[in-house]
Amino acid sequence: MTLPAAPMSVVQDQGTPPEAGPPSRLLDLGLRVAGAVVVVVAGVLTGVLELLLATVRVGGQLIGVSVLLAVGANIVLSWFAHEAVGRRWAVALPAVPWFALMAVAAIRTSEGDLLLAGDNWVGLAMIVAGAMTFAVMGFRQILTPPPTLLG
Repeated sequence: MTLPAAPMSVVQDQGTPPEAGPPSRLLDLGLRVAGAVVVVVAGVLTGVLELLLATVRVGGQLIGVSVLLAVGANIVLSWFAHEAVGRRWAVALPAVPWFALMAVAAIRTSEGDLLLAGDNWVGLAMIVAGAMTFAVMGFRQILTPPPTLLG
């Protein structure tokens, strides 16, 4: 005597997914490089904007709008750098040009011009807050455990 078979769905073994071929790898690399370039340029542009806003006054008093911009922009730049490049060290991409720009802004030119004067509390607070923001974001990337593959 033969019993009828229970209905079953037949799933064929898909095996391992095929590895990305050279065109896909080149596209991925190209997008990462393009993201890195965007992050470096954005680091320079936000640094210039923060320097321009460091001297903004309302009613004759300095306001700290560039400090808030430095913290917010550096958080976003650090996050975007990690997402675009996909590496933990990517936080350095916007940080290095930003730091270089701040250092150049604090040096007096041969004509005596100075972008960030020592008596400008907003400029000093902007440098400290921006540097601390990059440091905290970099430290968070170091402490984040690597992604695990479930399977």
